[in-house]
Amino acid sequence: MYNDTRRITLLARGRSTPDRDWERLTNGMTRLVTIESMTVLRYTLQHAVSDIDLDIERVILDRTFSPQEYLDLLAALPGEFNADVLLIRGDDSGYLSAAGRAGDRTIHSLSAEDVRFYLEANALVTGRVVFQNFAAHHQEMRLTA
Repeated sequence: MYNDTRRITLLARGRSTPDRDWERLTNGMTRLVTIESMTVLRYTLQHAVSDIDLDIERVILDRTFSPQEYLDLLAALPGEFNADVLLIRGDDSGYLSAAGRAGDRTIHSLSAEDVRFYLEANALVTGRVVFQNFAAHHQEMRLTA
């Protein structure tokens, strides 16, 4: 049996959610697993660390769940769960919950550009529009300084 050692990104999205340019095949470090049910997502997260021993790097709720459902999910996370949890809203803005150094979670409000940058920087999408624009802007700033 093949043992996949890549870290896992759980992508929660509805069947009718428009697709995004997800990088499903070539990322050597992360495996993208799609979940279409909040019930399955909750079960997976509740048992991920202690029972199932999954190496979850991040959870992305892509334009399917409300901010209320996002907060309910965060409140139910096991204390030892330290992966990022990203909510992408319908307008592509979002919220990122990340584990801090002391183990406490922080929540950051993200613009649509911030969300895209997060997805690109973690090689989760095929296009590199925001990342390339960001790099070009900083290169230009160095040349003019």
